[in-house]
Amino acid sequence: MLRLIARLWFKLWRFELVERATPVPDRCVMIAAPHTSNWDFPLTLAIAKLGGVRIAWLGKAELFRGPLGPIMRRLGGISVRRDDAGSMVRDLVAEFATREKFCLVVPVEGTRSKSEYWKSGFYRIAHDADVPILCAFVDSVTRTGGFGPTLVPTGNVRTDMDQIRAFYAGKEGLRPGRTGVPRLREEDRPDPA
Repeated sequence: MLRLIARLWFKLWRFELVERATPVPDRCVMIAAPHTSNWDFPLTLAIAKLGGVRIAWLGKAELFRGPLGPIMRRLGGISVRRDDAGSMVRDLVAEFATREKFCLVVPVEGTRSKSEYWKSGFYRIAHDADVPILCAFVDSVTRTGGFGPTLVPTGNVRTDMDQIRAFYAGKEGLRPGRTGVPRLREEDRPDPA
């Protein structure tokens, strides 16, 4: 039933799913970008459902209060407090150690507005948990969405982000002009000597 709803949702938006040649890894950190609108979330849920991928996603605690809470948890939501990011990274790395299957969607941009930097939590979680990063996307230019390449973080942030930038180059979110260049603050720091 949910698969049918996902298919109808994609049709309503006039989007096409880009099929992935290889299966999505059982354990990974998934980037869902560009994130420029609240509508990205239901499209990402539809991509996951159509792709046969059960995802877990991070959301602000306010989404899980009241009657929507059980629905959000059923959809794979994990409530987070954004005031202690370091603890959140440690907790999610520990969660990876306990699960055989865990595809965690991390909101890398941290906002629906254009931002200069992505949040680095996705990278630190993947690196510390020793799991790959999966690039997922919604592109309003081509009216497509799906799962792109997978990369294993090497610890060389600039090199890894160059690969991520190359994949997302030219992709626009649902609200054109709000898509920023994928970049982490860590890339601007000098390399330790």
